[in-house]
Amino acid sequence: MTACQQHLVTIVIHEKIAGLSIEELLKQYWRAPKKLVHQLRMEKAVTINKESQNWKQVLQVGDVLHIQLCEDSQHPILASNSSIEVLYEDDHLLIVNKPAQMDTHPNEAEETGTLANVVAAYFQRTNQQNQVRHVHRLDKDTTGAILFAKHSLSQAILNRILEEKRITRIYHALVTGKMKEKSGKIKEQIGRDRHHPTKRRVSKTGQSAVTYYRVLKQYPKKNLTLVQCSLETGRTHQIRVHLSYIGHPIAGDVLYGGEKLFNRQALHARQIILEHPFTGEIIECTAPYLDEPAIFSEV
Repeated sequence: MTACQQHLVTIVIHEKIAGLSIEELLKQYWRAPKKLVHQLRMEKAVTINKESQNWKQVLQVGDVLHIQLCEDSQHPILASNSSIEVLYEDDHLLIVNKPAQMDTHPNEAEETGTLANVVAAYFQRTNQQNQVRHVHRLDKDTTGAILFAKHSLSQAILNRILEEKRITRIYHALVTGKMKEKSGKIKEQIGRDRHHPTKRRVSKTGQSAVTYYRVLKQYPKKNLTLVQCSLETGRTHQIRVHLSYIGHPIAGDVLYGGEKLFNRQALHARQIILEHPFTGEIIECTAPYLDEPAIFSEV
């Protein structure tokens, strides 16, 4: 039998979900995984105001919904103590500011030193019995906001709304050259580079990829432009590949033709904006630049 760790999720019913039944909330509003919904029903793991209720029971504003999750506790991520900047946190999700020169998550069970390992240590220090569940990734040398889920229900919902493009991620990039267009849309498919194991390239046989950009500031003396980018898709190295393709590689991004002005690509995940899946509030997090001195202010 799989090891199981109990995790109690507490949700106060708000106006957006009041009037739904427990079943409608789980199946239609949250669209929770069928296997999880079945498990919760069989184990009578959902209560309203600490009392078991028929799943047709309609929820009222102010009701307290408790969901007892049985979390798989196998293969925990090892803890690596390091400082971490928390941008937002509650019982369901965590948003942190990733530094440069750090992978998002381990590629092997015993690996340490990644952001996920640092988050694991943070959970230990703050006495939180949570597994580390990243919702998206950033490249090793890209800094900025990354979203983590604190339990399996949160992860399932956040993964889905990310796929549905309902989580907005805004990036800042310093690119080479003076951009003539003040804004634009890059719609070029991206695939693997046959000659380089980690590199990507624009390819007619690649996956669809759409990047929007807008010029924020020009630095004529440095021959640099600060641009804001947002993604309609989330392909590996997407912003780096697309900006290089239109002739404006990111400064410091030598893999894609950028000048080595900095010790990394000047790309920062500046903002995450989403509707909280459990409170209905709009969460808007802005990640400060982490480099000292900040590469975005050096110009």
